[in-house]
Amino acid sequence: MWCNGYRRLVGDASINLCLEEIDFSAGIGYRFSMQRSLSREQSQAVILAIDIGTSSLRTALFDARARRLVRTTAQEAYALRVTADGGAELSPQTLRQTLFRCLVLTLRSYHADRTLRLRPIIAVGTSCFWHSLLGADESGRALTPIYTWADSRCREDAARLRAEFSERAVHARTGCMLRSSFWPAKLVWLRRTQPKLFARVARWVSPAEWLQRELCGDARCSYAMASGTGLFNPAALRWDTRLLKRCRISPKKLNLLSEEPLRMSTRWGRKFPELREALWFPAIGDGAASNLGSGATKTGVAALNCGTSAAIRLVRRVQRARAPFGLFCYRVDAERLLIGGAVSNAGNLRAWCLRQLNLPSDSQELERALAARPAPLHGLTVLPFWVSERAPTWPEDLHGVIVGLKNSSSALDILQATREAVFQRLAQIAELLPIRKFAISGGIQKSPADMQRLADVLGRRLMVCSEPEASLRGAAVFALEELGVAVPPPPAGRVIHPRLQFSRQYIVARQRQQRLEELLRSGRLL
Repeated sequence: MWCNGYRRLVGDASINLCLEEIDFSAGIGYRFSMQRSLSREQSQAVILAIDIGTSSLRTALFDARARRLVRTTAQEAYALRVTADGGAELSPQTLRQTLFRCLVLTLRSYHADRTLRLRPIIAVGTSCFWHSLLGADESGRALTPIYTWADSRCREDAARLRAEFSERAVHARTGCMLRSSFWPAKLVWLRRTQPKLFARVARWVSPAEWLQRELCGDARCSYAMASGTGLFNPAALRWDTRLLKRCRISPKKLNLLSEEPLRMSTRWGRKFPELREALWFPAIGDGAASNLGSGATKTGVAALNCGTSAAIRLVRRVQRARAPFGLFCYRVDAERLLIGGAVSNAGNLRAWCLRQLNLPSDSQELERALAARPAPLHGLTVLPFWVSERAPTWPEDLHGVIVGLKNSSSALDILQATREAVFQRLAQIAELLPIRKFAISGGIQKSPADMQRLADVLGRRLMVCSEPEASLRGAAVFALEELGVAVPPPPAGRVIHPRLQFSRQYIVARQRQQRLEELLRSGRLL
């Protein structure tokens, strides 16, 4: 909440926003006036939103009510570099080039519209995938790849940390588990395996912080982004000194904790003059952005995002809260906490099935085939641990398992069973949280059959988010909130009701899945 003087820009939905004065001689100097009757030529200012995902990056412009200007949307996919030992890296240079290409496309659409190009871009909001780590030198040059949340090569180091520290005590302080997804294990692993590289790193940052440094000449770490590292105390709003000491890094090697915005550097301002005077806010985690973007900010309303990975999250407007062990407690900002759980295997597992199995190439044919199979009659039980899994049990030592294969099993059986297995993990998380209803977003919206099956597995109603790009919208919402704009929730989408006759069958299937995991963890099946 960076400056109270800029927080009350719009107090009524009918008030339009216009830029009255820019004065950078004394630092950040935006001042806005409120007008109740602006002409079409004096149209509203807009926000640029950036969503940095695990598998793709998106950019788009939003108006002051956080409505996406669809024609300005740009998206480009990229691939992680995965290795047999659990590596899952992303090239910083690839990410930077992807961002620039998307910015060019969005700004090209901005200029192509005669009316839109008269509307100033006043701020930039960013959503970025949580937990990933990058090391940079003093000048901001990347020295390491981006080690993503899916990189599990440090799982042995995570196990050593659990032997050294009480994981429950660390979870109570940081809201994070001592697992390979988070920074402590990654930092200990890097120091052990690459000590010379570790010593050369001047700053450890998230990918979004590195990009902000590239574009603005400096960077800030938001409370949201810090809370996903595993090195931060979300109740005290400060770094955890005990873990910093164990990881052999000082706070000086981390960016300043702040939600204050920066401005684009002169160099990049010449390349992107439309963004030269925009306030560039520190990135927030994609999970926090998903809740903001889907309107899931009220008590008991959970955001369920199912994309490459998947998660269920609740916003709590309290200073202190504790998540059930195995789930997380992060921050949206200095005033709001985020409680929930995430699974690593979701859309990525579906993509694996489409890539590796002999399935119909026609997406509509596949959708019809799945819709015609509402019940778990395939006889398969799956542990969907293709990528090192997370909540609620964190079985980092287990790999994917399919039990019950027989000569009659088909590729469609395997696809259906893996989708159900992912949804069963989400159901386990939901059982630990006080949820009244779900707002669903993400890539799953492309498959009505998947959404119906998810509702059946959960045994709960799902409200489909009217804005499919919830994290992208959430980045815009965060920037608008920081500017003092009261953003209305997105319009209500359609509701998907569970079919109770199938929900009962899925409860039995969930119990089989949990028993299989328990047997494997105990070693009785090995």
